[in-house]
This record gives sequence, C-alpha cells and structure tokens, in this order.
Amino acid sequence: MSPPMSANSFFDALRDEGLTVVQVGDWREHNRNHKGPWGPVHGVMIHHTVTKGTAETVRLCRDGHSALPGPLCHGVIAKDGKIHLVGYGRANHAGLGDDDVLRAVIAEKALPPDNEANTDGNRHFYGFECENLGDGKDPWPPVQLEAIERAAAAICRHHGWTARSVIGHLEWQPGKVDPRGFTMSSMRERIQERLK
Repeated sequence: MSPPMSANSFFDALRDEGLTVVQVGDWREHNRNHKGPWGPVHGVMIHHTVTKGTAETVRLCRDGHSALPGPLCHGVIAKDGKIHLVGYGRANHAGLGDDDVLRAVIAEKALPPDNEANTDGNRHFYGFECENLGDGKDPWPPVQLEAIERAAAAICRHHGWTARSVIGHLEWQPGKVDPRGFTMSSMRERIQERLK
C-alpha cells in the first residue's frame, strides 16, 4: 500500500526528474476528494486529451465540463514537454476499470485484458493528460514523449515501483483507446530504462 505523496513532494519529484513544471492556480487544493478517498495509490495512468492548443487543454483539464467536473488529471503534458499541474488529490481521469488489471498493477505483473468496469480508478492512480488529438495522425513530439517518460519515472522512483505500474487508459477501461499514437509497452521500456 502506498499513500499518495504530498503535493510538495509530487512537485519536487517532477522537478528533480528534469521537467519544466507550470503551477496552475490553487492546484494543490483543487480535487474531487469530497466524492471519495484518494489512495492508496498503485500506479500512473496516461491519457490523451483529444484537444488542440495548450491553453485550452489546460483550462479544460483544470475545470472540466458540464458532464465531468475538473480536475480531469493531476498534470497536463503539453506538446512542448512542459507539465501543467491542474489538481492534486482525487481527479476525474480514470473512471471505472478492471479489478484484474488493478491486481496486476499492484503485483507488477503482465496486464490481463480489460473486460470489466467495476473498480474506482480515480482513487488509485496518478493521472496525466497528454495534449494530442488522439486520431493516430497528430504527432507526438520527442520532447513530449520524453516528458511522459520522465513524469511517470518520477512517481515510480518515489514509490519504489517499476515501469509495470504505468498503464494507459486503454489498458484500464474497456472501450478506451488512449493514448493513441505510441504503445504503452514502448513507453514502459523507456521508463524502465530511466529507472535503472
């Protein structure tokens, strides 16, 4: 069991991993904790935003929309590799997913197919939304992919996790396709190399 790191420790871990971090408003206190607990945490979840333009993407991920209140993640990873922190605590990013996947993440084993949506992921995962249209054509700049790698590695390093604790939304919730445009297996290889 891992309690979530403090907001200050989260910020420091990202900076210590060599990332440029942008603090957005009252991100440390902006959360959905009134809807349920956050933690214990077991992993990191990567998403794409289906948006274009960093400013609008950050605003949406901070504020949410009428059907889904923000924050929609903890950090937005922009095309230029900067991480914009928009919330800390429980965030509306993971939704319901597969309990078998969660057990595999906790055990750091190969992931089974996600065929159920019966477990609250917002409680158990750090979440990063990555600025991309998610159409399989919008490019992923190398600096952005490196930022995803560094952000996930920073959290894994803090908690003593391996790269198997990093999953994509598509590996958690049936019907999800994000992130589209790179594979999570290739990203986990990068993260594990960084953790060596």
